[in-house]
Amino acid sequence: MGAAGAETRIRFDEAILATGSRNVTLPGLPSDPRVLDSTRALEVEGPPGRLLVVGGGVIGLELATVYLAFGHRVVIVELLGQLLAGADRDLVRPLERRLRERCERVLLETRLASVTADASGLEVTLEGAGAGRERFDRVLVAVGRRPNSDAIGLDALGVTVDSRGFVTVDAQLRTKLPHVFAIGDLTGPPLLAHRATHQGKVAAEVAAGLAVSFDALAIPSVAYTDPEVAWVGLTEEDARRQGIALRKGVFPWSASGRALGMGRGEGLTKLLFAEADGRLLGAGLVGAHAGELIGEAALAIELGADAHDLGLTVHPHPTLSETLAFAAEMVTGSITDLLPPRTRDGKGKGPGAG
Repeated sequence: MGAAGAETRIRFDEAILATGSRNVTLPGLPSDPRVLDSTRALEVEGPPGRLLVVGGGVIGLELATVYLAFGHRVVIVELLGQLLAGADRDLVRPLERRLRERCERVLLETRLASVTADASGLEVTLEGAGAGRERFDRVLVAVGRRPNSDAIGLDALGVTVDSRGFVTVDAQLRTKLPHVFAIGDLTGPPLLAHRATHQGKVAAEVAAGLAVSFDALAIPSVAYTDPEVAWVGLTEEDARRQGIALRKGVFPWSASGRALGMGRGEGLTKLLFAEADGRLLGAGLVGAHAGELIGEAALAIELGADAHDLGLTVHPHPTLSETLAFAAEMVTGSITDLLPPRTRDGKGKGPGAG
């Protein structure tokens, strides 16, 4: 729209829809500045107080970490039975342990039933495993995001939208209309900025006439918490659900000289290889700077690397990056920094074991 509400019309040969997403809201919450979403949570002023974080996903835990660092007293409520439900439990466990040490409480299988605002604060009713009534200075709602597809005239264009509001695209990021593209959160999960950036490049190149497509085998996810949690490719839960046999290599950071020197030996590195052909299918790390390390695993998946490829790559020592090589060596049986896992007959697993 132009000035004073005047309509502006623009002619184009190709268009890229990149309207992103917004916070999911919960019904029945009061319209009060002390009830925050993830955007407004970054604008809060005033002294530290008592904060309820509703949602134990990536955004909720990241913001909980920030508020803890600023001296707030934090309670986390999660409806499911696990924090970071998209990651394997062994990766989440060190983070959950640290959060339970620093937070007032971490309540799983608990839901927010109501919030009542008055001059002195917010009275909250919780249901489920952590049921009760409590008072907080602020409530942060971080229960997901939804695409901004409902107010941009897609119906008039004839662009296909699924039941959750995501725009349907092909490998070239084209919508039903070949000259209209869509990228980023608008096209569905994972809702990650680095995915959107790569999609934007592909859409622009396709619009320019290049024969390219978006065909990523692995898109890493990172929770910028303390400690960080990062994972890419297949998870163990994915493999169980799909019936894929795995060989798993896990290297605890309690055996990493670099991690111990940093005073952060709580982490671990896990690699998942296909039983059938030995290729790396997934990886996960928890610990300091895990987000900086996951890129190597993503590259290994894209290149079809196996445990020998990773284990025989010379990594600098002492570093956290060498834990990826050590995890691979746990699978090949060539590990020297720890005793290799033992089989049921009491013997070392040896090369190729998982």
